[in-house]
Amino acid sequence: MIRDDARVLLRLLRGQPRTGSHAERLQAFYSPQAEDYDRFRERLLQGRTALMEQLDPPPGSRIVELGGGTGRNLLSFGSRLANFASVELVDLCPALLAQARQRTTGMRNVQIIEADACTWRPAIAPDVVYLSYALTMIPDWQLAILNAIAMLRPGGTLGVVDFYVSDASGRPGNVRHDAFTRWFWPRWFGHDGVHPNPDHLRLLRERLPQHRFQEHRAPVPYLPGLRVPYYLFIGQRA
Repeated sequence: MIRDDARVLLRLLRGQPRTGSHAERLQAFYSPQAEDYDRFRERLLQGRTALMEQLDPPPGSRIVELGGGTGRNLLSFGSRLANFASVELVDLCPALLAQARQRTTGMRNVQIIEADACTWRPAIAPDVVYLSYALTMIPDWQLAILNAIAMLRPGGTLGVVDFYVSDASGRPGNVRHDAFTRWFWPRWFGHDGVHPNPDHLRLLRERLPQHRFQEHRAPVPYLPGLRVPYYLFIGQRA
């Protein structure tokens, strides 16, 4: 395990490439660590299971996951997964999608799609769209949010869980993070192409005024004593 972690940590220290398209940067960064992706990040990406539980789509629902990566989040649905009408997982990174295809082999209602979350649309409007630690990795995050909302059926639900820092005044959430938190985490994660930003949650709350959200902190592997803020947002389209 320590040897596997060392490989991932080395890739994280090298950071995401600064040249090439977004898809090319993702592939270059995640391809060497794809097999260890879920195991290493299981300790960091907290709130994912809670998001699935709170979304709680009923049988027959149409589900879209944007930025779904390896498909690990689908496992949180458990036996409910087989009862959904359709599940479409969208991501830009072939190396992570290869893991998703292996994971969902034999699941006839699950489709793995290589596409851009900012522009892709399903043929039929889904009941639920969610992004799990994906929004902070999308350069055109505004477009991704607007696209996610637009593809939902009226009354449909958008769920997001992701890293987060408040602005200096404490908005848009209830918590005002200290100056170190607001300075450190965007720079720490930015090296790897992850960009916590208070504007993400601000736009979500503005576009989906009927919502609920929670704010938490999670420990970070190999950074004892430090806890990164994250939020869980669930909003309903009018």
